[in-house]
Amino acid sequence: MVVLAVVTALGGLVAVLAGAYGLWQTRRIAASGALAQALVKAAPPGAERPSLQFETADGRVVEVVSPVPPTRRRPLAPGDLVGIAYDTGDPRETLLIGGERTGLDWAFVAAGAALVLLGLVLVATAA
Repeated sequence: MVVLAVVTALGGLVAVLAGAYGLWQTRRIAASGALAQALVKAAPPGAERPSLQFETADGRVVEVVSPVPPTRRRPLAPGDLVGIAYDTGDPRETLLIGGERTGLDWAFVAAGAALVLLGLVLVATAA
């Protein structure tokens, strides 16, 4: 029983860290990233997300996979122009303006915290 409790708590800790890292990345790029307009290109066959092509402030042309999939609210049709923020140190790290998925990151944090708490309760009751 103790082993199951420890594995549960460690799994929860991993989820908390993944969610916290996602939130940190989103905030960091939104706060200090450079802004650009990106051209939406068609998704390769079998891929869920389209590509975004943009020019960095220093003139490099970069093509990355969209950080979020198309939705009904934001279809990301080929040929559309969308606003993005990108990390100037690594332009492959992008954030679609208005398409941030912080809810998903918060869900990871909450679910992970619940698993950590459950693991701690199981350890306390097993001893």
